[in-house]
Amino acid sequence: MAGNDYIAHYKDVAIAEMNKYGIPASIKLAQALLESGSGNSYLAREANNHFGIKCGGVWKGKSMTRPDDKINDCFRVYDNPEQSFRDHSEFLLRPRYSALFQLDKNDYKGWAKGLKAAGYATNPRYPDLLIEMIERYHLDQYDRGESPTEKVLREEEVQEEIVQHVQEVPPSIVKTEEIKSPVAMRIHEVKPQDTLYSLSKHYNVSVEQIKELNGLTDDTLSLGQLLVISK
Repeated sequence: MAGNDYIAHYKDVAIAEMNKYGIPASIKLAQALLESGSGNSYLAREANNHFGIKCGGVWKGKSMTRPDDKINDCFRVYDNPEQSFRDHSEFLLRPRYSALFQLDKNDYKGWAKGLKAAGYATNPRYPDLLIEMIERYHLDQYDRGESPTEKVLREEEVQEEIVQHVQEVPPSIVKTEEIKSPVAMRIHEVKPQDTLYSLSKHYNVSVEQIKELNGLTDDTLSLGQLLVISK
């Protein structure tokens, strides 16, 4: 699926999650685009998992194993992509991300930087990648502001859900989730000398896998293009 098609397909669910929790729709869409390769990653296609979320100690749903940090890392399996988008919002209802929900729900730059600061992803360029994706596709057109009163009410509701999550999860699991990023993602930004063949050798994956993950129909790469390498 191409990027614009992906956005058209999932913008409504991203807007719904923004209205409920205050996560900018632009951030939700940019994360999904990056982490699923516009819906072309193995996890997105086979598990409806568009954010690479691992099972974690609290997950009781279906799962599948894929090599990531370990050879048999456990990933969540969803009934449909929309369920993945909703679970991603609930996944962020953890103390490590609580400060993000105090941001305005159209502050995508604050969210991009805050996610990295909170340990969501290990890639040092993660905020830049999100912002570049948002501005490339004009995803901020889907963001909406809120009045001061609406912001206060929304923050109170979210903080109550965060507190409830902490109370429901055993302390040992909370501690593990706080210190380890449970999201898988490996993204490469195309440099002048890069070819699919050189990238396949560098990352020890096949050319066909890279093409499949990114919906490529030929071997042409563009400078600055973002490629999902594994998921």
